[in-house]
Amino acid sequence: MTKSEIQTLIDSLAGKKLDMFRKDFLLTWEKSRDEIDATFIVADVLRAMREANISPRLWDSGIAVSNFRDNSTRTRFSFASACDLLGLYIQDLDEGKSQIAHGETVRETANMISFLSEAIGIRDDMYLGEGDKYQREVGKALDEGFAAGVLPDRPTVVNLQSDIDHPTQSMADFLHLAHYFGGLDKLKGKKIAMTWAYSPSYGKPLSVPQGIIGLASRFGMDIVLAHPEGYDLIPEVVELSQKQATASGGSFRRATSMDEAFNDADIVYPKSWAPYNVMLERVPLLHANDQAGLKELEKSCLANNAKFKDWECTEEKMKLTKAGKALYMHCLPADITDVSCKAGEVAASVFDRYRDDTYREASYKPYIIAAMILLGKAKDPAATLTRLLERGSARSVL
Repeated sequence: MTKSEIQTLIDSLAGKKLDMFRKDFLLTWEKSRDEIDATFIVADVLRAMREANISPRLWDSGIAVSNFRDNSTRTRFSFASACDLLGLYIQDLDEGKSQIAHGETVRETANMISFLSEAIGIRDDMYLGEGDKYQREVGKALDEGFAAGVLPDRPTVVNLQSDIDHPTQSMADFLHLAHYFGGLDKLKGKKIAMTWAYSPSYGKPLSVPQGIIGLASRFGMDIVLAHPEGYDLIPEVVELSQKQATASGGSFRRATSMDEAFNDADIVYPKSWAPYNVMLERVPLLHANDQAGLKELEKSCLANNAKFKDWECTEEKMKLTKAGKALYMHCLPADITDVSCKAGEVAASVFDRYRDDTYREASYKPYIIAAMILLGKAKDPAATLTRLLERGSARSVL
């Protein structure tokens, strides 16, 4: 993309009504459609600048705090890549090595790590009812610290996965869909099957499927949420997605069969998750460090999962999709049958055929995260991007 083409993309931000400056990005459904679209545009601009060897660095100093309270590969490296792209140094917050382990409050920690910080990325998805709450508590402490003049600026908090939503994942997924189908406007009327799939593990968060239905319902898509009986998501998120689908001119329905969901689908997203009630049951056991209770819960859940091994994305099921050529999606890592496990979410032949597509899907995440940070820090994002473009600093001299 030429400089002129990049500037045209930047100019498309004009007219977008944004209220993102010094605000956090926690749930996609808290953002207006203009703000969602702006995030996609900024992500595309940043990617285009990097590919054109133009540095998009906003800062020559400053840090971004990385707080992962659960394991991660793609999101951890995507956050680090995004922050480096913008010129920030990553500092991991290891709670076990901090004063948090000695009872330091969230309010105090948030301020102590933020004197020269521009962004804070938080993954907190293990405790249903607590991850989103914790991220908001951090945000409130930052508001207070900035208002009191303790902090010179207000860092932007980016939700790198909570118990409710995984916005960096769903936004990356939908930027992939926009490029795959030729634009966000081309998603209207497309059928997406968000289905549960068998996994030989338990306790997987609800935030990915909730993030997908929460965002797909903004674009007039025809959504089918399918899972075995008992594998429900958070009821309020499902209800919200139904309302959003109606408002956007799409549709939302439930199914108890993967075959039904896959039938004539344009996009399939088979992904395992734990039942809502199980995730609720886990919380007090985790807090009490009740290993015996957790093992017993895991044993019963795995036994229940095993009843639904036929919930696998196979070649036969893919033939049910539109012309047998639906786009397969996954947040990764997928449980691949006879590869990463004996029986899993997807057949090896299906995954291999779509491997490059899933990698491209993941490749948008660093740019989505960088866009979220930029929009939280720049009062006039279009002017900021234009200055970066006009500066024209080479990212590499190689």
